[in-house]
Amino acid sequence: MHHPLSLYNTLTRRKEAFEPVQAPLVGVYLCGPTVYSEAHLGNARGPVVFDVLTRYLRHLGYTVRYVRNVTDVGHLESDADEGEDKMAKAARLQRQEPMQIAQHFVNLYRQNMLALGCLPPDIEPQASGHITEQIGMVEEIIANGFAYEANGSVYFDVPRYNAEQERYGKLSNRSIDDQLAGTRDSLAGQEEKRSPLDFALWKKAAPEHIMRWPSPWGEGFPGWHLECSAMSRKYLGSLSDIHGGGLDLMFPHHECEIAQCQGSHTHTDESRFWVHHNLITVDGTKMSKSLGNFVLLGNMFKGPTATLTQAYSPMSVRFFLLQAHYRSPVDVSDEALQAARKGYRKLMNGLRLLGKLRRPEGTEQAADTEKPDAELRKLVADIFVGLNDDLNTARAIASLFNLLRKFNGFFANLATLGTVSDAALQEALAAYRTVVTDILGLQDEPRANAEQLLELTLGFYQEAKTAKAYDTVDQIRAALKGQGIVIKDTKTGVDWAYEE
Repeated sequence: MHHPLSLYNTLTRRKEAFEPVQAPLVGVYLCGPTVYSEAHLGNARGPVVFDVLTRYLRHLGYTVRYVRNVTDVGHLESDADEGEDKMAKAARLQRQEPMQIAQHFVNLYRQNMLALGCLPPDIEPQASGHITEQIGMVEEIIANGFAYEANGSVYFDVPRYNAEQERYGKLSNRSIDDQLAGTRDSLAGQEEKRSPLDFALWKKAAPEHIMRWPSPWGEGFPGWHLECSAMSRKYLGSLSDIHGGGLDLMFPHHECEIAQCQGSHTHTDESRFWVHHNLITVDGTKMSKSLGNFVLLGNMFKGPTATLTQAYSPMSVRFFLLQAHYRSPVDVSDEALQAARKGYRKLMNGLRLLGKLRRPEGTEQAADTEKPDAELRKLVADIFVGLNDDLNTARAIASLFNLLRKFNGFFANLATLGTVSDAALQEALAAYRTVVTDILGLQDEPRANAEQLLELTLGFYQEAKTAKAYDTVDQIRAALKGQGIVIKDTKTGVDWAYEE
């Protein structure tokens, strides 16, 4: 199979033609959430971007296995292997079991992703369910000489690995010397490490640590970086096609993943393409829980919040995330989200327009439609040019609006539909629908409250009945009956019930 799709590969720092390791199969891995709290808007960008990427790969005819993990153990408060496990800390503060915390926020996360139109991943492995695989990988790394045990913990030996591979830092473009210069001179609190660059593969559990498993090195828990390497290999093989996440995961998380895979296999970078999306910002500053400038997705859908003055629907939020290229930062504000809502609604109005674009009966098709057909097909092709150019959804959406303007012109004067062939028109209509709904994943959201509309209808019914406009009364009754609703005239007024 060959398609013109190109993706920016962080590993090589250039856009490359996408060629799967074993076409038509494509393995995609996205680093998922650490489920110690509710997801915020910044946590949604990766799932939305990778959802569109997965949808588009399937549209191109590939058979995709999409894996998005759940981190429920091993993610410490500091990337330097210090601090408390985030899951254990949340459990202690809320006086619950860690897995109780995890399950609650996993459920909430899935609900939010579904609301945003993200298709469920094919596999959603949890770190705590793959301890055996992680221990096995640590044993391989030790056997290859790239890790050492110290007082019940196991650390990856970065200097030893780099001396043989000369590869640590290649993803983030950081040299060993630069990394050492950025560390503390002292290993205070981390005396077990031979180098400040070394990172934990397995941590010995302190007596008070709740989450612990037996291992060859004693009771403990896996390091944060280990889970993705082990689970990616289990479900996608030693070399996947696409592995990604936010720019903030490039170092140290993804850098360490590559080192672990090289250290255990000695021949693979774990993934052919490393794809990183940029971050969500608030007034130019990265949105994060540590800074307190985050907007929880659930609160955003209900509104208002401390940052936003009103609620925004999930589809408006999805459009907001897609109207910028995934490698560009996106700053969140009321103005930006309101503009996104208008853009989303414009595309939905376009969907409703599609069924109305028919040449009036008696209108003949022009004898020569070659040039108008070519212009219409060019508008369609431009959409896919954007998608093929590093999944540039911003450009694709701009091209969709150009096509929609053409449709609106036809609708303003249906007779002009005779200037294009039926075949070209149907191709354009199908392409618009496919890109909007199947690839971008944008769905129409009901904006009206059903009960309020029903009460309004009953009001019209009562008015018609009082005016003895019985034809209108019968029409309203019949229309509601067609929806499975019957009107009940009672002594106290008009009511309704579901038809039994």
